[in-house]
Amino acid sequence: MTEAPPGRGDPLRVLIADDHAVVRAGLRALLEGEPDLEVIAEAGSGEEAVGLVARMLPDVALMDLRFGSPGTGIDGVEAIRRLAAEAPGVAVVMLTSYAGRADVVRALEAGARGYVLKAGPPEELFRAVRGAAAGALGLAPEIVGELVGQVVSPEHELSGREIEVVRLMAEGLSNRAIAAALFLSEATVKTHLVRVYRKLKVDNRAAAVSEAVRRGVLELT
Repeated sequence: MTEAPPGRGDPLRVLIADDHAVVRAGLRALLEGEPDLEVIAEAGSGEEAVGLVARMLPDVALMDLRFGSPGTGIDGVEAIRRLAAEAPGVAVVMLTSYAGRADVVRALEAGARGYVLKAGPPEELFRAVRGAAAGALGLAPEIVGELVGQVVSPEHELSGREIEVVRLMAEGLSNRAIAAALFLSEATVKTHLVRVYRKLKVDNRAAAVSEAVRRGVLELT
């Protein structure tokens, strides 16, 4: 069990959406072993997830990428799109066995606040849930570790340092943590972010990471 972040009030309310009952049970056991996390509901399909989230408004919805067989219902990405309209205040973390670039881009563009692999360690899951609730964006290290900087258009070219900032931002690091990792001042990191936002034509961290992945500035190899 990891320690709860200091100074938290009520536990974060989490809804689990996965079409396998055994997976849901395992996730519930993991999450409820953390003092600051509480599972309030489970859903076995994308449609059920949308309905429950819209009604119960959890802090975070942990959403499977693919429900059942293709063509049998909406997938996790479509569920996120619907929730963007019906419950925009709920943060969604995508939980999946797949790490393909196309899936990452689809999830981020739909509005996912995190992308975690089912085979990853529990700490990654906890970090993604807490980060999403706090407005951060987190990708599994297995995904981020394969991201390479590749500029696809001189008009939107990012410097090597700016790409590093975006990569660390994709891991969910705060400005202070990015500054420590790159041995920069926090003010310098903020300056880099302003330039990144301008070059990518975005206005927030999640959109910057999503746009960087979409354009190939961060690309899965």
